Amino acid sequence: MRRRRKTKIVATLGPSSSLPEQLKSLFEAGVDVFRINMSHTSHELLATLHGRVRALEREEGRPIGILVDLQGPKIRVGTLPGGKIALTEGERIRLVRAPSSDDPSIIPIPHGEVFTALKQRHCLLIDDGKIRLRTWSSKPDSAEAAVEVGGELKDRKGINLPDTLLPLSAMTDKDRSDLDAALTLGVDWIALSFVQRPDDVAEVKKVVQGRAGVLAKIEKPKALESLDEIIELSDALMVARGDLGVELPLEDVPGWQKRITRAARKAGRPVVVATQMLESMIESAAPTRAEVSDVATAVFDGADAVMLSAETAAGKHPVDAVSVMDRIAFAVEGDPLYQGLIDAQHATPEQTTPDAMMAAVREVTHTIHARAIVSWTKSGSTGLRAARERPEAPIIALTPSVETARRLCIAWGLHCVLTEDAHDLDDVVDRAAQIAYDEGFAKSGERIVITAGIPLGTPGATNLLRVAFVGGR
Repeated sequence: MRRRRKTKIVATLGPSSSLPEQLKSLFEAGVDVFRINMSHTSHELLATLHGRVRALEREEGRPIGILVDLQGPKIRVGTLPGGKIALTEGERIRLVRAPSSDDPSIIPIPHGEVFTALKQRHCLLIDDGKIRLRTWSSKPDSAEAAVEVGGELKDRKGINLPDTLLPLSAMTDKDRSDLDAALTLGVDWIALSFVQRPDDVAEVKKVVQGRAGVLAKIEKPKALESLDEIIELSDALMVARGDLGVELPLEDVPGWQKRITRAARKAGRPVVVATQMLESMIESAAPTRAEVSDVATAVFDGADAVMLSAETAAGKHPVDAVSVMDRIAFAVEGDPLYQGLIDAQHATPEQTTPDAMMAAVREVTHTIHARAIVSWTKSGSTGLRAARERPEAPIIALTPSVETARRLCIAWGLHCVLTEDAHDLDDVVDRAAQIAYDEGFAKSGERIVITAGIPLGTPGATNLLRVAFVGGR
């Protein structure tokens, strides 16, 4: 199956999308990578979903990516008197390290790390920002705060601390258990929540040891302060606009979305834009015009992938949501302005032979109007370099590794085909031309551009560029 678009689609599995027939319909509608959210998934269900995706992969004969999203630490309010209290703007309130409270003037927070890190004038956002507090004093086990935005506060509501660098690892004991289960199954991507600093990514990569790609979710303002270092350590990024939109002023999120997308593209890391992209389709069969524009903006910016969350996990129209996203991406990529905007963001290649080769491939492909670029890639690095160039022609990534093929499903423009390593230079050219023909990318007599590394089978050693004519059978 060949996609009509280059931007990939990530869809979250859930009650609306867990059965084999539902997975099949979603894949046929356009899903490239399935996301499993461990906030709502047991290890038993994870194994079941993983098995169903792999069965679908065998049935379709196409690699399909699986992304497991770790929950990360959750900071929550404790138990309140009567289950809820009313907070009034201007009111002084006391925060106490405790699991519960019987006093309506006290908010219990059962997380000692919060009080260790809280300082004067720090902001606390509760229940996705519906309630806002500002501290005016803090102690090791308590703090005094003023209510800036009031309302009804209920038990166990989440707390965001945009000004506070919490002394917490991005991984809890639950996350470590979930990570071990995911790696044992053989998933392709691990999404890391609550990233605040580069060390959070490094910690997970030490555990993963290359068995999966590590995707850093950018959802904390503190992560923006070390963005370049986090990108350097990560295999991919996600613009997680949910928490980011709670902890940052809403008007700042679009600008950061563009900056993160461009920084990831420059570094050659796939970048996914996520959260509330087609939110109204949880209930409605059609999106709003604003949602269509939101998805289109991410595609115009050159994001590798766009993601659906509750729309496919729990929505009433999961297949329609994927179909809408597919149509938007296809339409944007065919817009007369699209390629010009993509080219305007083109970064200067790094001073390495593989990067110089891929920049040359892009220019040659454009000059001779080649029908496709065929990249032999064992580790996936050549495929990612080709994707970073954002060429006009489609990219066929040939790899002998099913793990590489699955992982590259998240990357812009890559159509992955499993094939054994080339035996010699003639085989490099002949098989590339035949696969381009068989997969419907080029007709007999049309030209393709081929990249590979000599000696053959050497990961990351791209140093060959060939132009070939497709002959067909």
